[in-house]
Amino acid sequence: MKRILAAGLVLAGLTAPLAAQEVKELNFGFISTESSANLAKSFEPLLKDMEKAIGIPVKPFFVGDYAGVIEGMRFKKVDVAWFGNKSAMEAVDRSNGEVFVKTAKPDGSSGYYSLIVTNVDRSDINNLKDILDCSKGYNFGNGDPNSTSGFLVPSYYVFALNNVDPVKCYKRVVSGNHEGNLLAVANKQVDFATNNTENMTRLQQTRPAEAAKIKEVWRSPMIAGDPIVWRKDLPADLKAKIYTFFMTYGRNGTPEEIEAARAVLAKTSDGWGPFLASSDAQLIPIRQLELFKAKMKTQNDEKLSADEKAAKIKEIDAKLAALDEQQKKLPSM
Repeated sequence: MKRILAAGLVLAGLTAPLAAQEVKELNFGFISTESSANLAKSFEPLLKDMEKAIGIPVKPFFVGDYAGVIEGMRFKKVDVAWFGNKSAMEAVDRSNGEVFVKTAKPDGSSGYYSLIVTNVDRSDINNLKDILDCSKGYNFGNGDPNSTSGFLVPSYYVFALNNVDPVKCYKRVVSGNHEGNLLAVANKQVDFATNNTENMTRLQQTRPAEAAKIKEVWRSPMIAGDPIVWRKDLPADLKAKIYTFFMTYGRNGTPEEIEAARAVLAKTSDGWGPFLASSDAQLIPIRQLELFKAKMKTQNDEKLSADEKAAKIKEIDAKLAALDEQQKKLPSM
């Protein structure tokens, strides 16, 4: 384990000497997958253990949408944050963020799925064909625009690939967080909504009666586990402490310490296991999705001339080719 940690620290550039200003507390941001009260209850034990490990207070940072955490990191009000892959990409591109670990399940696997769900009473909505029927005047619960599973993945796999614009197709489109969309489906306030397997599991744990009213009608390909992102400009010695905490939590220590940490992780979010090392490379598939979606939009844009379309598509294809080359150079997992 020591050898793995040392290699990880070198790869992350944490051993290079930096002039470190004293950091008196760390602000940890959380994307708004559910209410702040629920997030606080779920993550407080983990933050308390992190606080002990790194030697300074760790304060939670909650806002009403994903963009608030991204902007919080940009303006140095957030030092470390739990993101989805799309919001992590925005934090990397706009807020000087960097992926350093990702979440995993208790069995060591990492990944989850985007869903579209409806109420169990809806006999007319059972598959993708039903979802894409624009003649029914459905009410659709979409996700936060910076959500991977709630917005980006279904935008591409469900709507872009089938050349459907939800705004034009449905009677009403509303945006909400994962918990809000699940409850809206359970209470028949929308006909169907985006979501993911993690938040479905979470609802089954916290509100089983409502979860029992929901059925899955579409599932995406697997999405990489949620990234944990830090600001690149944090002092190197602090980064080393943070990285060591995440990579040893639930792995190292006495049997009692490991058991206690695993118990905390099991009650965090939808139930986690020890974290896995990661990097910005895990965002490559998300960047590809964004480009594929942009390409399809360009191809269907009737306002563009043939030459304008060709130029834009050539530019997108070049970016896709560059990402493909990056992907090929990565070690197989």
